[in-house]
Amino acid sequence: MKQTFVFLADGFEEVEAMTSIDVMRRAGMPVVTVSINDGLQVTGAHGVTVVADSLYADNDYSDAEWLVLPGGMPGATNLAAHEDLCRELVAQDERGGKVAAICASPSVVLAPLGILNGCDAVCYPGMEADVEGIAWGDAPVAVCGNVVTGNGPAAAAAFALALVGVSMGDDVAGSVAAGMLLS
Repeated sequence: MKQTFVFLADGFEEVEAMTSIDVMRRAGMPVVTVSINDGLQVTGAHGVTVVADSLYADNDYSDAEWLVLPGGMPGATNLAAHEDLCRELVAQDERGGKVAAICASPSVVLAPLGILNGCDAVCYPGMEADVEGIAWGDAPVAVCGNVVTGNGPAAAAAFALALVGVSMGDDVAGSVAAGMLLS
């Protein structure tokens, strides 16, 4: 199975990042956390500091299963400011690879890059980017082809289970959900 990369920037939303990592790993997906900082330590929006598995430059993303962006502020803004990451997100989308973002990141990172054009998408309420061609909804999670978006911390488990479902099937996602007492 191909690797999934979860990108962490200072100010990331801890619940969204950690829930996504945990759920995907429970499903058996190989997940690598990536710091876009100069070092491996990344501090979330609520002061929780984690140590990422790798630095951005340490990885080859050309054969990734997923590129995943937690939200949070200023985490989403910091992700959007990372030019190499933005180029890689566009390349991943153009080659039909899977891209996922939750909370502020769909609007702050993916919408300006054109990745959500023609999609039904969700983001944190009130943060919808004014970009033509995106149908913003109010569901917790939206799946549009190779792109999955989530609306915020309360949707973190559903968001992560959607990634598992797209990659490994609904039966595996259901099994993980049942094991976590989510279904």
